[in-house]
Amino acid sequence: MLSALSRPASAALRRSFSTSAQNNAKVAVLGASGGIGQPLSLLLKNSPLVSRLTLYDIAHTPGVAADLSHIETRATVKGYLGPEQLPDCLKGCDVVVIPAGVPRKPGMTRDDLFNTNATIVATLTAACAQHCPEAMICIISNPVNSTIPITAEVFKKHGVYNPNKIFGVTTLDIVRANTFVAELKGLDPARVSVPVIGGHAGKTIIPLASQCTPKVDFPQDQLTTLIGRIQEAGTEVVKAKAGAGSATLSMAYAGARFVFSLVDAMNGKEGVVECSFVKSQETDCPFFSTPLLLGKKGIEKNLGIGKISPFEEKMIAEAIPELKASIKKGEEFVKNMK
Repeated sequence: MLSALSRPASAALRRSFSTSAQNNAKVAVLGASGGIGQPLSLLLKNSPLVSRLTLYDIAHTPGVAADLSHIETRATVKGYLGPEQLPDCLKGCDVVVIPAGVPRKPGMTRDDLFNTNATIVATLTAACAQHCPEAMICIISNPVNSTIPITAEVFKKHGVYNPNKIFGVTTLDIVRANTFVAELKGLDPARVSVPVIGGHAGKTIIPLASQCTPKVDFPQDQLTTLIGRIQEAGTEVVKAKAGAGSATLSMAYAGARFVFSLVDAMNGKEGVVECSFVKSQETDCPFFSTPLLLGKKGIEKNLGIGKISPFEEKMIAEAIPELKASIKKGEEFVKNMK
């Protein structure tokens, strides 16, 4: 019994020792004082993978950084305040995570955030293109279906675009799918894995229940309800918070999960797979989320959609027009920028 109990701990210890020489990721969080930024920064500070954490926002970052800097983990923390300090926050970064922007309120779609968040993302990614062009860029700011095309266009404008290093963080959709499937089937959510492809809004969120491990079966009516819940889970939280914000804690968890996977892969760990909304040739949408094999330089291989059910094929067909419109909206925004 004892050996079985000690196995996971010893594996975790082995992992931390075996990669300790490379556990030196320099990570920046842009929008670090916000509802997602603060818990995300806490999770990053708590990780042995991170050696330097730089935090940027337009208010309160010195306080957030001072607070986090007292935690007994080795990542050094520094806060940067306002646009004039942004270049120093970014210099030397390996990974930049961007949760900056306005949250959804009841009755708002992710698209309603477009004008405000598009400007914020364009400004912040322009600074990344100038001051850390080689960094992995992880965008959380909604609407992701448009903010990723914005990021790509901004990097192109600066002549430093690398599609293998720009990620739309859709991990929360996977986390929710795993949780909801586990609840329905009485499974341990940590052992459930449901790929979620497409985009990151409403019907563009396409959970592939047919590819779930362990294998699960649902009657069609239950499956339709489950998929609807995954697609509208963000709205479920917005309503429950009654105007006080959107999904912040679960999004921080999902954002940290994605960053840790990325850093593991950058450190040489093999077989790291995460879904993410990226430049893609898997469909006739220029950007699309599918499982990705991550490596030292970002995306090592797009694993594609794989074998799916006719119901899932129909969901993809229905999502593509909306996805294309959101992508075009993002690209046009950058083209029309002064």
